[in-house]
Amino acid sequence: MFRDPCPRCRSAAGGAFGCQIGRQHDPRGRKAFMDFVPGARRGDREAVADPAGDIGIVRRLPQHPAIGHPLLEVEQVTKTYHLPGQDVAALRGVDLRIESPGFYAIMGPSGSGKSTLMHLCAAMDAPDTGSIRVAGTELSELDEAGRTNFRRRGMGIVFQQFNLVPTLTALDNVALPALLDGEGESSRNNRAMKLLIEMGLEDRASHRPDALSGGERQRVAIARSRIFNPPVLFADEPTGNLDSVSGTRLLQQLRGLVDEGQTSVVMVTHEPEAAVHCDHIFVLRDGQFSEDFPVEDIDAAGVATRVQLALG
Repeated sequence: MFRDPCPRCRSAAGGAFGCQIGRQHDPRGRKAFMDFVPGARRGDREAVADPAGDIGIVRRLPQHPAIGHPLLEVEQVTKTYHLPGQDVAALRGVDLRIESPGFYAIMGPSGSGKSTLMHLCAAMDAPDTGSIRVAGTELSELDEAGRTNFRRRGMGIVFQQFNLVPTLTALDNVALPALLDGEGESSRNNRAMKLLIEMGLEDRASHRPDALSGGERQRVAIARSRIFNPPVLFADEPTGNLDSVSGTRLLQQLRGLVDEGQTSVVMVTHEPEAAVHCDHIFVLRDGQFSEDFPVEDIDAAGVATRVQLALG
């Protein structure tokens, strides 16, 4: 697990994840990527050594239980990055409690700690102090293998980078975690196709990523993140690499998944136009939450105003 910011990009999100699992700048390259997935069989590691992203090497676990707990609980979480010559306090005793399923946005200026918090909630790094519970599971109680497994089944994770395997079709990308989990071909492909249909991509199932638009690739990534039906998707700037039309369509589809009760979404974004699709917005400033408010009938301009007021 990467704990220090990347020495080249200085990503406050743990370095390795700020520059595509560290393969862009981390000298360990492929080994660093595979070290992110402890407990995988050697054959599994070799099978996915080339993807530029976190592809699901998983072990068979029971399906996640029905949520009888708050969706997300963050209590007094701190995180400091130790850079050459300075310490950067990314989070300063953050508290956040999301009781009910829904669509939530975390907003704030660059450097406010948004992505750091997202990576901690997604079990990609550990806080220095404090507690994080996702759907009742205390992340600090999981060992490294347990954290990896929980990332695969207990949540979905989507980033700006689509992280699709370039040599696989859209269908095979979505089905890949189930394949590595030992699920039979017919079953996994049927489930993967269902998810592609839900994302409006049934006619793109046989296409490889280089034949898909940016919006289509991100929708494939979302479908893949849902292969084990997680109760929550963590999305870090999911529209950041998309044009406005593709971004809006993606957000509408996420909104639809939430409204249909299929999952909840916690999204980091700096775009008011994205946040208006959410139910509630939390504003992070200098490593602490300064305000939160329901979206209701607020438009993008209204969101921008409320956020600016919260930031002082």
